[in-house]
Amino acid sequence: MKTIDSIPTSKIQRATRMVQTGAKVGVNYIKYYGDKITKTEQEAKQRLNENNAEDIYDGLKKLKGSALKVAQMLSMEKSILPQAYVEKFSLAQFSVPPLSPALVIKTFKKYFGKHPDQIYDKFNSTSVNAASIGQVHAAEKYGKKLAVKIQYPGVADSIASDLSLVKPIAIKMFNIRGKDSDKYFKEVEDKLVEETNYLLELDQSKEIVEKCKHIPNLKFPNYYQEISSDRIITMDWMKGEHLSEFNAYNSNIELSNKLGQALWDFYMHQLHNLRKVHADPHPGNFLVSKEGDLIALDFGCMKSIPTEFYIPYFELAVEANLKNPDFFTKKLYELEILRADDSNEEIIFFKDLFHELLSLFTKPFNQDEFDFSDPEFFNKITELGERYSKSTELRKMNGNRGSKHFIYINRTFFGLYNLMFDLKANKIKINNYKKL
Repeated sequence: MKTIDSIPTSKIQRATRMVQTGAKVGVNYIKYYGDKITKTEQEAKQRLNENNAEDIYDGLKKLKGSALKVAQMLSMEKSILPQAYVEKFSLAQFSVPPLSPALVIKTFKKYFGKHPDQIYDKFNSTSVNAASIGQVHAAEKYGKKLAVKIQYPGVADSIASDLSLVKPIAIKMFNIRGKDSDKYFKEVEDKLVEETNYLLELDQSKEIVEKCKHIPNLKFPNYYQEISSDRIITMDWMKGEHLSEFNAYNSNIELSNKLGQALWDFYMHQLHNLRKVHADPHPGNFLVSKEGDLIALDFGCMKSIPTEFYIPYFELAVEANLKNPDFFTKKLYELEILRADDSNEEIIFFKDLFHELLSLFTKPFNQDEFDFSDPEFFNKITELGERYSKSTELRKMNGNRGSKHFIYINRTFFGLYNLMFDLKANKIKINNYKKL
């Protein structure tokens, strides 16, 4: 893969790159109008989506940082984005152009004040994996093979400006408007700031390892504080293949259920027992070992769940509560889905919308055992997402609904459900976490 010798770090440089990307998108629309003359609307639209996805991703991967991270987050919204965008943006999970060896050495000296050869017994300056915020290198020390994650230059300093560049896209895509809309962007910004603080990630990683290491069939790397910094993390090298690669060929249902149970228990233990959760459940953050264990990585994005959100959120996961109109309405107000200034039309619309959504999404929680391989369940999720994303009625209303905590908790569940479906796990004990 071609490497990158420099990354735009100033606001002007990054804004210029985005303007250039926007110009390419403009050209694609001109082509689209031309295609409509000779092609069907569907064919023309598909080509437009493919060209736009290619150009937008090409621009973002050169910027790296928050802009690319947002693309990664959007790649998980399979029911909202056209497939061309999902396919292209999903590359941001674990396949983007890395920094060149020369820039790696320069970056290492800047962050650590030393050449990597002065710290490790061996260090490979060629990256083995590159993502949105940092890239990973192989090293050796203590008689062990280690993984060294290095943050890209300028990422931490450009978060606010990057988000301002992608904000107009998000507003249009998710129909976010109204006086309270900034709280959602502030939540994303705060989380991205946390993800660039590798000392915080180090502490979070060590805490999760300590509190989750007892979960069967789940493994974690050890982390080394003495050879880590605010922009560099050193951990054990974990042998395994990415979950997506494993899923592509696996036909062993017993193994799928074993891995799926470990994954589900991991998340339920975090949510219910720790009240904080690994809020970045994409395939690039999980490996499958040769022994058939699940390996969890990358704890930069952790979401704490306050009690005032946790209680009403999971109360609405109980089927009986969904069937109680007064109780249901009360909880919608507590979760900021309904507001005091809502019209009767808005109250009726959002009550119906969230009752349908929650009745579907909470289905696993109302069974002792759930089949996550059931295509009907996931087809309904996709259909529901597509229906409401195209709803003209919804677009007329203020779409920014719910507590700010929904952003990462819903992201967690969307990601978890997708991972469980891709695993084809079909005999998952839902309440196993109560025994952990």
